[in-house]
This record gives sequence, C-alpha cells and structure tokens, in this order.
Amino acid sequence: MAIIETTSRQFRERQKDFFELADKGEKVVIRRGRKQTYVLTPVSENDLYLSPEMIQRIKESQQEIKEGKSVSFNSVDEMDKYFQALTKEKRED
Repeated sequence: MAIIETTSRQFRERQKDFFELADKGEKVVIRRGRKQTYVLTPVSENDLYLSPEMIQRIKESQQEIKEGKSVSFNSVDEMDKYFQALTKEKRED
C-alpha cells in the first residue's frame, strides 16, 4: 500500500481523485500548513452505527460482568500469564 501525501490546496483541487484512491485502499495523507496532518479514510455504515446484534452483545457482556463472569488484571504480566495458561490448556485438549 502506497502512502500518498498532498497539501490541502491540492486536495481541494482534486478531491475526487483522492477519494477514489482512499476507496481503493491507498493511504492519503493531507498536510495543512506545517503543524496539521490528516489521513483520509473511508468509513462504512458499520463503522458509524452499532447494529442491533452488536447492541445485544454489549448488553449481554455488561450482564456477565455484573454476574462476575469476567476476568480482570492488575498488570500486563498477569494478563500474559492468563493467556499463556489458556494456550497451554488448548494444546493439552
């Protein structure tokens, strides 16, 4: 994937071209002056809204947390040990 850099002026002049490049998966970086930089990224409807199924999954997860069916960690090391144990259990099955 190529990174295509442009200025805000060039972007205004050729917006359609840059949108098409982004739609094809190219990374379009727009520089505005010396301090501001933006990345043009296509967004699908799924990126903006939660589907009814996703909302239901979130509610179920919240309920599981309330019921104590969750795991929390105090450190990255604890988390690593937990996942290593899970991996070990899978290999033994």
